[in-house]
Amino acid sequence: MESKSDLSVFVRALGVWALIILAESVHGTLRTLFLEPAMGGPQARRLSVLTGALLIFLVTFLFVRWVGARSPGRLLIVGTMWVLLTVAFELLLGRLLLDLSWERIFEDYDLRKGGLMAIGLVFMLFAPLIAARSRGIR
Repeated sequence: MESKSDLSVFVRALGVWALIILAESVHGTLRTLFLEPAMGGPQARRLSVLTGALLIFLVTFLFVRWVGARSPGRLLIVGTMWVLLTVAFELLLGRLLLDLSWERIFEDYDLRKGGLMAIGLVFMLFAPLIAARSRGIR
């Protein structure tokens, strides 16, 4: 039986997602300032998917117990929520704040063009489940 109410899990998961987005925003800023000039934009973005996945896992690992989701189904719901919120955030940030073209935004998701963001989102989907298992939450 779950120990937290659905609303409590949702609110806590939303808070953890906000921490993930904050960490990823700092990560993206550092990539833009330091990696992109050294390696070029596409290569730096590909590398940052791997380091971003590590950040996602670290934050998730630290907070998964606090979120309160215990069952695999609820952990996957949390991951799904994070993915949907992240895609919405990326689209809004890219179009409204950074004025990127749709083509440039979707380039990061297109595996045929070397974009690995889709893989990062798949990892984000399963991160709560992986972190819970790593912490011994059953």
